Amino acid sequence: MQTRRSILSGLGGLVVTGATGGFAGLRAPDAAAQSLSQIELRGGFDAAEAGVMPGADDDQSRKLQALINAAAKVGQPVFLPAGTYEVSNLDLPEGTRLSGVAGATRLAYRGDGHLIAARDVRQISLSGITFDGANRWLADYTEGLLAFRSVEDVVIDNCEITGSRKYGVQMERCGGRISASRITGAAKAAIWSVEGRAMSIRDNEISDCGNGGILVHRWTKGADNTMITGNRISRIAATDGGTGQHGNGINLFRTDGVMIEGNHVSDCAFSAIRANSASNVIISGNQALRSGETAIYAEFDFEGALIDGNLVDGAANGISVVNFDQGGRLSSVSGNIVRNITAEGPYVHDGAGFGYGIAVEAETTVTGNVIEQAAKAGLMLGWGPYLRNVIVSDNIIRKAPVGVMISVVEGTGSVVVSHNLFSETLTGAVLGYRWAEKVTQDLVDGAHDTETLTVEGNRRG
Repeated sequence: MQTRRSILSGLGGLVVTGATGGFAGLRAPDAAAQSLSQIELRGGFDAAEAGVMPGADDDQSRKLQALINAAAKVGQPVFLPAGTYEVSNLDLPEGTRLSGVAGATRLAYRGDGHLIAARDVRQISLSGITFDGANRWLADYTEGLLAFRSVEDVVIDNCEITGSRKYGVQMERCGGRISASRITGAAKAAIWSVEGRAMSIRDNEISDCGNGGILVHRWTKGADNTMITGNRISRIAATDGGTGQHGNGINLFRTDGVMIEGNHVSDCAFSAIRANSASNVIISGNQALRSGETAIYAEFDFEGALIDGNLVDGAANGISVVNFDQGGRLSSVSGNIVRNITAEGPYVHDGAGFGYGIAVEAETTVTGNVIEQAAKAGLMLGWGPYLRNVIVSDNIIRKAPVGVMISVVEGTGSVVVSHNLFSETLTGAVLGYRWAEKVTQDLVDGAHDTETLTVEGNRRG
């Protein structure tokens, strides 16, 4: 029967298969190995007692890999004392539990392929460790400094991940959680989860990434059920350009059933929160500050978006729930504060342009929002014929040239605009448009109701 003592003693003369397939002797049996066999570790294996030493000039990869393998085999954790360990190509077996001293234990990537990887296992746990990619080359076979594939339960807690040439953490077909960690300086995005299995991404600090903060994507549209809560995300660039596929603090693509709540997202090149073809999404209680394009976006092929109680301050558009032409419909936009919306975006827009507080199109209620200081309009309802079954009520719109812009192109559906309060809307409180052209006088008094448009009970402040 194997014990911690026998395994640690055996590591003194063990020859193991290296991460690249070769063999390397760890060290010959000596007095240190003999003393090692006398040590009883409480609660797991201590790397220092197995000859894995921080600050060593030589590559610690094979020694640490052997220790991780041995500990996982008998269901024990590995503890890394404070210090820097130069390693590469660590492949984590089933049951790996690797921990360190938060802020003081550092795994420094040597640049030989990948730093951490695991696949086709049930459980992996990492806590209290700094993973430093040092902006070094990553092999073509890996997409992240930490890369996981088909791991049922990945736990990354109280770690720091910095300096990845690709993604900070890349996960495919994984469940688990990333919590209370700091991820900075990833050339692509901090976290990329593909085909996730009810991941939890919470209470992390993410900043200074090249193309995105938290990406939750699927190859095919379906239930993902990830929860993204309590994260602080800032300074997200769009180094690969485009018109919104990059540069977002939180980005969903084809993922249904995702909840995005209580995040603080600032200074993103495009959107603070962008949900593309993501049905049954909840976006609630978030702060979106200084977004370069649309602050909160639900777009393209989705059904079901609840956007409630968010604060948007500074963006080229505030909240957009659009693309009815692509199947985007069924939403509630309520209780949000949207302010300081400019008409300047990061590219030349070929459609409605920028400068709108809230824009919606189909099967949507817009209630109880406060919109102040929008460059073009507080609310934009529809674009061309893409408008159907919208209710706008009990909103306050202040300091916008137009309070509500309504598409009156032939083929639009029913719209009700009622009991809203308008202040300092100098061009008009409620106006009808054909695409970008104003074609009606102010409709705020309800004198021009049609079969599809009802305007009643509104007031100017």
